[in-house]
Amino acid sequence: MSIAQEINRVFRDERQHALATLIRVVGDWDVAEEALQEAFEAAVVQWPEAGVPDQPRAWLIRTARNKAVDRVRRQAWLEEKRAGLLAEAEPGDEPAYDPERPDDTAENEGCDDDIDDRLRLLFTCCHPALAPEAQIALTLRTLCGLSTEEIARAFLTPAATMAQRLVRAKAKIRGAGIPYRVPPREEWNERLQAVLAIVYLVFTEGYAATSGDALVRRELTAEAIRLARLLAQLLPGVEVLGLLALLLLTEARRDARATASGDVILLEDQDQTKWDRAQIDEGLVLVDRALRSGPPGPYVLQAAIAAVHAHAPRSDGTDWRQIVALYDRLYAIVPTPVVALNRAVAVAMCDGPAAALPLLDELVASRELREYHLLPAARADLLRRLGQTREAAAAYREALALVGNEPERRFLARRLAALEG
Repeated sequence: MSIAQEINRVFRDERQHALATLIRVVGDWDVAEEALQEAFEAAVVQWPEAGVPDQPRAWLIRTARNKAVDRVRRQAWLEEKRAGLLAEAEPGDEPAYDPERPDDTAENEGCDDDIDDRLRLLFTCCHPALAPEAQIALTLRTLCGLSTEEIARAFLTPAATMAQRLVRAKAKIRGAGIPYRVPPREEWNERLQAVLAIVYLVFTEGYAATSGDALVRRELTAEAIRLARLLAQLLPGVEVLGLLALLLLTEARRDARATASGDVILLEDQDQTKWDRAQIDEGLVLVDRALRSGPPGPYVLQAAIAAVHAHAPRSDGTDWRQIVALYDRLYAIVPTPVVALNRAVAVAMCDGPAAALPLLDELVASRELREYHLLPAARADLLRRLGQTREAAAAYREALALVGNEPERRFLARRLAALEG
């Protein structure tokens, strides 16, 4: 591996963990992000000559910490000069970071042995003072490294709107003095739903990337599962167990979802021998435990749906009627258009495309998913199966205009070409 490839690997694998630690140490989101960027720039210059450090994350944190010290000192000097010029001191917040603090190992400062900095960051982003959409967006951007455009796609929101939302969220944390910590146990339930939603969205973006050349972003799915395991250790409630089960049962199918060249393989065409049986077995145990622990919530029901797929000896043996029944229960709790879309697809597998097409037409008429490429893609498939070639081709073109992921684009283009051919 070349030095450039190694630097890229470190950036990919260590950036989020280093940033989470720096935010705790520095106490300011923007300063931490800028200092870490400067540290990576220093690595690009120094590592080709000196070699990659044995502990690259610790090197980055220490270097970024020093950059932050310089930044705080420069800012303090500028404030002092300005105060002198104005002949009066202007009130302001004291820096959350102390430049005179001894430079011990930045990676471990103030950490409890059983709490990860990324988990602290997760709960900080889920503070009730922030709007739910801001909680999720900020964590996806800071903790998981998604671009503003990727988050906007996940939210079906314009990128400019999402950028403003992120700026306001960081300003709210700074202005309200929201602490960077895992809250006391009595506050966990208040934050839990937002935390679970964030972890699930991180996994979803990794498992079915909204943009880019890869169908799967394994670093995101791994991070989501790691966070879900931490939550299960801290708070092993019904929905936490359900979420972890859902992620494991879904991730188990990852290696069967694409060809060697990266092209999409539909669920019904997957080689089930490539499914990870260890993850499936663990997920099934968790589903059973969650179902026995209390009334099922949205994540437990979705995990139960994944369990039905996992139990099927082959795709044509899937109990689609049971899946439709589970989607009925899920929609009663979470009546969202995406759940309605997934239920319609299950109805098509159970009762045929003619039974499901009116359900998709209702979603088209509501326009709630007008930016979601999977709606016209699903509709195109039903129309194709019904022999309505012209209408199916139009729906495929609509989906192609919305899709951002390259493997999915190739799949839809092949389906369209087959119709037109």
